[in-house]
Amino acid sequence: MVAASVGMVGGYRRSMRFGLTILPEHPWSEAAPMWREAEQMGFDHAWTFDHVTWGGLPESPWFAAVPTLAAAAAVTERIGLGTFVSSPNNHHPVQLMREVLALDDISQGRFLLGIGTGGDIDAGIMGEDLALRDRVARFHEFTDLLDRLLTEDHVSADGRFYAARDVRTLPGPVRGGDTGNRVPLVVAANGPKSIRLAVERGDGWMTYGGNADTDEDWWALVAGHSRRVDEALATAGRHAAGFTRYLNLDSAPTFSLTSVATFEAAVGRAAELGFTDVITHWPRPSGPFQGTRDVLDEVVAHVIPRLR
Repeated sequence: MVAASVGMVGGYRRSMRFGLTILPEHPWSEAAPMWREAEQMGFDHAWTFDHVTWGGLPESPWFAAVPTLAAAAAVTERIGLGTFVSSPNNHHPVQLMREVLALDDISQGRFLLGIGTGGDIDAGIMGEDLALRDRVARFHEFTDLLDRLLTEDHVSADGRFYAARDVRTLPGPVRGGDTGNRVPLVVAANGPKSIRLAVERGDGWMTYGGNADTDEDWWALVAGHSRRVDEALATAGRHAAGFTRYLNLDSAPTFSLTSVATFEAAVGRAAELGFTDVITHWPRPSGPFQGTRDVLDEVVAHVIPRLR
């Protein structure tokens, strides 16, 4: 077994946190026990995909993220709950603000708002034909407005993609009522501009790394993104210790729960690159994320407690 090392990074000690993604493909009678188990297994956070249709399972039944997370909040008590990720493809910032405030209230402050540019399939389904650079520009405007809506009241905006007219945001932040305690924004980003956005507007950064043919090529992409985050933090004058970094382990060619050794080695590499949090997926009987429950149980029982 390849030993993982989670220790000193950048001059201070990191404690790794662990997340589990549950795809919204199951009827709630089957999904509810999975969300309960994610909490009982000791994961720090659990996520679900926020797509109209996900390219990995285009023919699968699929349920919406927001009501799924509301239901998950009702059957759990401790675990963080997040969107992986919400995007301008299927959300307007004003309406999303209302849904976010409701989710955070229902979960009693456990909600994590993961946001990103969004993929091609959802954009096409929604009838959009924006060039990638325009979708990135829209995402930046989306993020700026959403950040204001989660920290201010009487919000007005007149942008290229979004307008808002004196939007009331009551009850406002539900985590103590002050703007410094709003729902955490976790910004998914790979490109330099969006990485800077994550550092400037976000409470954390998330990456899937990118597309690669080999695991080594994928880790090289992840390392490059992490370096750009370090540079952006230094430019912005933000201390790395106060900025969370989430890595989706399962965008690598090899599924992280293929074996216990694979998972442990991946966590070790993530820690070396400065990540504070890693996210894996509930194993499925067939691809994508094909694996066995035995490996998940072994990781939960023996690996995660040791690497925290």
